[in-house]
Amino acid sequence: MIGLGANLGDAPASLRAALAALGPLAAGGAGIRASAFWRSAPVDAAGPDFVNAVACFPCALAPLALLDALQSIEADFGRERPYRHAPRTLDLDLLLLGELRLQTPRLVLPHPRAHLRAFVLAPLAELLPEAVIPGQGAVATLLAAVRQDRSQAVERMPPATMNVTER
Repeated sequence: MIGLGANLGDAPASLRAALAALGPLAAGGAGIRASAFWRSAPVDAAGPDFVNAVACFPCALAPLALLDALQSIEADFGRERPYRHAPRTLDLDLLLLGELRLQTPRLVLPHPRAHLRAFVLAPLAELLPEAVIPGQGAVATLLAAVRQDRSQAVERMPPATMNVTER
């Protein structure tokens, strides 16, 4: 499960292009399933609103190889990391890899803040309503809890924003 986000430039166009760039990572030519796009204010940062989505696809890459591939795609989109929570042209976060739990200096799975972020949980609940974040619980339950926090308001964007047929 990959979280996508952008808040610089034409963010919806960046997410559409990023979804296409993820295609070659899918095992056996499988397709990419993606949520609708969601708008959210930055969390713990300033800057323009983000456009977010979640995508899932089968992948044969090992976790760190997948992380490297995601970071390479970010770099292709001009991603810079001048400081923590800086605005970005594209952010690709490895959220979940099935039930895998992993803690390395470069990668923690499941993503350590996924269960706390409405901009992750809302599109994830849309894409996979029965999803569970290992060690944290059902996505629907987690989303209900974070929706109590008004600072984490998320808004589902119209399907036309995706420029693809609703999935």
